[in-house]
Amino acid sequence: MHQPLSGLRVVDFTHVVAGPLATHMLRLLGAEVIKVESPGGDPLRQYSLVPEERGMAPAFVGINAGKKSIVLDLKSPEGAEAARRLIASADIVVENFRPGVLDRLGFGFEAARALRPGLIYCSVSGFGQTGPLRDHPAIDQIVQSMSGLMNLSGQEEDGPIRIGIPIVDTFCGVMAALAILAAVIQRERFGGQGQNVDVAMLDTSMVLMLAVVNPFLLNGTPFVRTGNRGFSRAPTADTFPTAEGQITIGAVQENQVRRLFEALGRADLYEDPRFSDRDARMRHEDALQGELRAALAARAAAEWGPILATAGVPAGEVLNFSDVLSRGWIDERDLTLSIPYDSEDARILNAGFRFSEGGPGVDAPAPPLGAHGPEVLEALGLGVPGTRSGHGH
Repeated sequence: MHQPLSGLRVVDFTHVVAGPLATHMLRLLGAEVIKVESPGGDPLRQYSLVPEERGMAPAFVGINAGKKSIVLDLKSPEGAEAARRLIASADIVVENFRPGVLDRLGFGFEAARALRPGLIYCSVSGFGQTGPLRDHPAIDQIVQSMSGLMNLSGQEEDGPIRIGIPIVDTFCGVMAALAILAAVIQRERFGGQGQNVDVAMLDTSMVLMLAVVNPFLLNGTPFVRTGNRGFSRAPTADTFPTAEGQITIGAVQENQVRRLFEALGRADLYEDPRFSDRDARMRHEDALQGELRAALAARAAAEWGPILATAGVPAGEVLNFSDVLSRGWIDERDLTLSIPYDSEDARILNAGFRFSEGGPGVDAPAPPLGAHGPEVLEALGLGVPGTRSGHGH
């Protein structure tokens, strides 16, 4: 079966993470993605502490596999003409320049729609195409700061803590892909009209925090930082030390709490008036957690995890992501792809979901800078002048 986006052409004027991740998701679903790079290339190509990897840095390779790269100077007559022809051939255009930049170059939404009626044109930016922060420069770390994300983790007495991955970029890219897919369905179902899709990192970070933002919007409920305590704030939903390693337990329902006590060999705790219902446990949380820590000290986290899971208690040892990849749990989940990298086969992550047929995937590597310039230009009826091919590692 064909992949769902087979036959669609995406012209990709994006760089670094949020925009390229959006087009990466489209490529995994079968779209042709033509990545238009400036003569210097996507800066993400250089994001490696290992000099030999620069040009094809792993961070770049992981979200650009299977794309075609063409180098265009959009300020040159030849580059501008090639861009116009590319847009005229596209089903979808995605860009993440600062708001207004492509308008000034003649490739904004209105100009693009004139070249290709029915075009879906997605702009990804820090703060959106409208609003008082429109021209404010943004990267993931800045939006983590300005959105409030840095004040969610840790304890109340802690200072702001940056989440250790570019989580805003990542979620924004996924949301942009979702928005584009919705616009594709809308176009197909309701008459072929195109759409200007405006995706902002700040907006999507607020959606990312909906578990705390919605209660505040609805009734002003303040958020309290609770470290590793679960969102339920139950004392039986926390991370605990064991004889070796730590384990996170998520016993939030009454039957789960009862099973937890039984699995720990402490069924008597449920008969203790201090721990017999949720409200009592909240009032005596320090005493209860002391009892749990004492019981958990009898075994290692790796032992407790299966014991508690078998008992029907949500629980898992605290691991590094490298541990997860090495344990074989996800080997049959189509979570990784094999692609050529540095003359060898290597693995990158897939989309993170499965289809029974025609699902996400790609088997081509990320492109060296400008590698597909001649091929793409020839198909557009243009020669090579105005572009130059580059070579990555």
